[in-house]
Amino acid sequence: MFYDQAKIFVKGGDGGNGCVAMRREKYVPKGGPWGGDGGSGGDVVLRADEGLRTLIDFRYKRHYKSERGRHGEGKNRHGVSGDDLIIRLPVGTLIRDADTGAMIADLVKNGQEVVVARGGRGGRGNARFATQNNKAPRMAEKGEPGEELWLNLELKLLADVGLIGFPNAGKSTLISMVSAARPKIASYPFTTISPNLGVVQLEDGCSFVIADIPGLIKGAHTGTGLGHDFLRHVERTRLLIHVLDTAGSEGRDPVDDFQVINRELALYNPVIGKKPQVIAANKIDLDGAAQNLTRLRDNYGDRYEIFPVSAISGSGLNALMYKVAGLLEELPDELTSVVETQEPAIHQLQPRFTISREEGYFIVGGKEVERHVAMVDLNLEESVERLQRILNRMGIDSALKDAGAKEGDTVRIGKFEFEYIN
Repeated sequence: MFYDQAKIFVKGGDGGNGCVAMRREKYVPKGGPWGGDGGSGGDVVLRADEGLRTLIDFRYKRHYKSERGRHGEGKNRHGVSGDDLIIRLPVGTLIRDADTGAMIADLVKNGQEVVVARGGRGGRGNARFATQNNKAPRMAEKGEPGEELWLNLELKLLADVGLIGFPNAGKSTLISMVSAARPKIASYPFTTISPNLGVVQLEDGCSFVIADIPGLIKGAHTGTGLGHDFLRHVERTRLLIHVLDTAGSEGRDPVDDFQVINRELALYNPVIGKKPQVIAANKIDLDGAAQNLTRLRDNYGDRYEIFPVSAISGSGLNALMYKVAGLLEELPDELTSVVETQEPAIHQLQPRFTISREEGYFIVGGKEVERHVAMVDLNLEESVERLQRILNRMGIDSALKDAGAKEGDTVRIGKFEFEYIN
């Protein structure tokens, strides 16, 4: 089964906790703090792999979490960092943030990588907090939580040539004749419900990848007939072969069919509408095909090359494939990432923290303050005192007072709740 869309959850590894330990050895009076730092959590990395063709693996597993860092230990031994989690994706996969829809990456080259969820840094052990005034601190940090988010994966096939046209125009038969692809073929519309890839190898050693795009219909650009699911795979191709039922065996006019499909391409994406095309006037061996071939040449012969073919018998396919190979040599083969073509975003400075009020409690938001709270060990008195100093220096105490917080009110920061003390 061909899967070209998936939604997955990824989480970077949490950092290891710092250690509280004191040096206690013979002949070493007042040894001081000796707790090591925790290791950093591993990142979640997405890597393009040309050996994959669909996103079917993500149908069975949707949650991915990288390895967390080891905790620090006594004798100032630091924890080992967690290993990165590598997730392989097909080349041509688009990655978006599922919550915001923002583009994260477009993997268009084999081996291309992107870090989508960074691991948290390891917490510092008490040896890192020793000062002139506090030579034996009994505080340490917990590991920083790793980043987490839901991702939408969207595969757009990488092929040199795309076969487009109405259902039952003969696209599947054509690709089965010129390559080793074996799609389902039958005499009813939408026999093909997912794209098929095939490799065309010519006698002169030239080869290229061809994609059989499932039949498009009028209104495809709005999603009619699974139009969006089909059209996305046309975006990566360099050249289009427009397959027409020249005999009109399905009761349609091939001249009108050509206009309808090209209009749908242009409405979906103007760039697709401008891609170079050649016309495969299929079913040329059936009654009525000769007259329609003349009409096609009269209407489009000055702008497009038209090849009379019969996908069933193979007539004319050799000439068509050699022409396509010649055109591909003239077209650029470098695929530009969608992300790279976007205009650079203008980043606005965000406030250091925010304060909002809901019924029963105040909410303090902001990555910096949430990170400080997540990394504090609430079981250690010195760690709590340090957090209070940090919140005071950031101006959160005074901001809560200005917002109307009173003694005993509940304040929520991240996943933790505190009682406000004036």
